[in-house]
Amino acid sequence: MKKNILTIMKKEFARFFGDKRLVFTTILMPGLMIYVMYSFMGNGFASKFNTAEDYVYQVYTVNLPESFQDLKSDEAIHITEIETADEAGAVKTNLENQEADLLAVFPADFDEAVAAYDSMTAQGAAPNISLYYNSVSQTSSTIYRSFCEIFNQYESALANKFDINAAEGEQYDFATEKDTTAEIFSMMLPMLMMVFLFSGCIAIAPESIAGEKERGTIATLLVTPMKRSELALGKILSLSVIGLLSGISSFLGTFVSLPQMMGGMSDEVGMNVNVYSGADFIMLLLVILSTVLLIIGMISIISGLSKSVKEAGTAVTPLMIVVMVIAITSMMGGGAQEGFYWYLIPLYNSVQCMSGIFSFTMLPVNLIITVVINIIYTLLLVGGLTKIFDSEKIMYS
Repeated sequence: MKKNILTIMKKEFARFFGDKRLVFTTILMPGLMIYVMYSFMGNGFASKFNTAEDYVYQVYTVNLPESFQDLKSDEAIHITEIETADEAGAVKTNLENQEADLLAVFPADFDEAVAAYDSMTAQGAAPNISLYYNSVSQTSSTIYRSFCEIFNQYESALANKFDINAAEGEQYDFATEKDTTAEIFSMMLPMLMMVFLFSGCIAIAPESIAGEKERGTIATLLVTPMKRSELALGKILSLSVIGLLSGISSFLGTFVSLPQMMGGMSDEVGMNVNVYSGADFIMLLLVILSTVLLIIGMISIISGLSKSVKEAGTAVTPLMIVVMVIAITSMMGGGAQEGFYWYLIPLYNSVQCMSGIFSFTMLPVNLIITVVINIIYTLLLVGGLTKIFDSEKIMYS
């Protein structure tokens, strides 16, 4: 039995690894493309949401009061004072065309009105500062937020009854790099990993079974003196190894490029991939391997029932949708489920395990249940594929 299974596996490996283009597109290209794509996305986000250090904001003001004259001393802001309504209209046109960054209009007697206004009695209208900007323009949005912050701080300083977190050198946020990394990775990576694993499996499984049926080569294997269960097991094991390599390639590309995808903000948000240990990766590898076996088994059943690769690809679509929906559950946050019964559900248990590993909340018993259950389901699928191979009506139709 062992010899026959190894023979089938060698045949599949020879077919796959003998095609250099197939190896590149299935194993090497996913990780490489993900790294390049996410790195470009990160650079794009950085350029979109970060302003050049030497940029000078073009700000126009009407009735700039004495209380804010010190804004003119900021080298990063060029303030132009205007007086007429026509000039203000021209600035608004420039804002619309993204040729100006901000127009701040103050009441003529702003400082006097602020001093006279009593917030306790709230008699009359409070002085209003009108800030005109263009939210599509990154520079305009940035200087708008800055001015809002300046004015809010000024308003708070007028009646400073108490401060919040004002002591210098005091630590108020106790979230560590490990906590922040766990929160981000546990939400994103399980979803991405399930998508990558399924994509890698769907790229190879239909061709191995439905493709051989379509070409007629499966008949040669069926007449050889080996058990159908050995053929089914050999197919699933060999395809699982290839699918695992594809999934690991995609995972490595994602894991390495995720800090770049954050737009260079990994240091700011406190994200550090080094918080994960070798034990975490071993647990993740076990989950990935058992999940690949399960996915390959599912796709193999569909492929065995299909007459062609095209038909198999179409038939796998509902399964793909189910996998996508299950994968999205990792983004709902809250960490991994604790009840063992959740880990009896195929595919969902893998998502929960990955989420638990990345969030450092994985219970060993749930990991063991997931791996064992996935293997049991795979063996049942092997039995189903064996029945399909035994059926001449299915295999020769």
